[in-house]
Amino acid sequence: MVRRLEGEGLVSLRGEKWARHRKVLTPAFHMENLKLLIPFVGKTVLGMVEKLPSSGEEVEIDVSEWFQTVTEDAITRTTFGRSYDDGMAVFHLQTQQMAFAAEAFSKVFIPGYRFIPTKKNSSSWKLEKEIKRRLIRLIGRRKELLEQEEEKGKPDADVNDLLGLMIKASGSKQGTVAAPERPPPSSMFAVRDIVEECKTFFFAGKQTTTNLLTWATVLLAMHPEWQERARAEVLRVCGPIDLPSRHHLPKLKTLGMILNETLRLYPPAVATIRRAEADVELGGYHIPQGTELLIPIMGVHHDAGLWGTDVAEFNPTRFADGASRAARHPTAFIPFGLGARMCIGQNLAVLEAKLTVAILLQRLAFRLSPSYVHAPTVLMLLHPQYGAPILFRTLPRPSHPS
Repeated sequence: MVRRLEGEGLVSLRGEKWARHRKVLTPAFHMENLKLLIPFVGKTVLGMVEKLPSSGEEVEIDVSEWFQTVTEDAITRTTFGRSYDDGMAVFHLQTQQMAFAAEAFSKVFIPGYRFIPTKKNSSSWKLEKEIKRRLIRLIGRRKELLEQEEEKGKPDADVNDLLGLMIKASGSKQGTVAAPERPPPSSMFAVRDIVEECKTFFFAGKQTTTNLLTWATVLLAMHPEWQERARAEVLRVCGPIDLPSRHHLPKLKTLGMILNETLRLYPPAVATIRRAEADVELGGYHIPQGTELLIPIMGVHHDAGLWGTDVAEFNPTRFADGASRAARHPTAFIPFGLGARMCIGQNLAVLEAKLTVAILLQRLAFRLSPSYVHAPTVLMLLHPQYGAPILFRTLPRPSHPS
């Protein structure tokens, strides 16, 4: 069920195919390309905030659900670019599939249960077919658009999003996508490859950033002194009215420290697995080729030997001199992994989170709801078991100078 949900993309690929996909997709996540998303994501967040009452009364919102609107918008624009509307329709179906997977994952495991034609399994199978059908149709439409651009002498137009990059890489002639029923040459993307990567980026991009935003908001609600420090920085750098811009975000150092400390305490993935490609000596142990190693990200992030006696405390100042100097070992901070297989979307997640929290701090004050129960749990990723209800209050808005 989880593999069907996340797709057979970068997360699960290995060897030469992984390297080829990673090389093709990396340009979509270059910081200069991601900065183009800032106005769109900012407007989405602002639209959410403006739906709250301006009277100053408190409103309770479960942010673990609320933030999904922001993350869906950002990952859809990154994946589909000008095909945004069609892509969002597909991703809405993928959201339904995620609900089926979450329910199945939370139940007692019964071997082979996913093959039993229960009502929910049947619905999940139908959804999977519809998602693939719509993605293949979307790929065909985008291929035609790219071919039209090529005929107009603009072969590189509109290929900064993931879909455009994959279609461009799918053959010697732009848009010549290998048919799904036959294996592509090693240099090409098959339609099936493109479909699987789209599914992977929706699952990873949406859930990772939603969790980061959720835990950051919970921690700022728990620690009002840090909320005030971060708000003062945002107001000083960005002002109280204008949306934060690409020039503002790098200057929000305190907010960056808060997000890093959030990722330390509550990394999206509690562990990852790496396979030894050759025999290697590691920490005095001989690791044979082919051995799979579990990297306990959560354990490393909560190791007092690395982080000090205050390891369980929320202390963003530990990141004042950067992530590599925050602990007693330069690679003790690994929320997105490390090395060649480090999460390709980490810049998107952090940029999106920084922008979203900055806008909230500009316009809202917030505290934990009395109904909040602190119960981090793992359901595919680390999330609050009983949701994250937060009480928001709109701050007074200054008038524009006349």
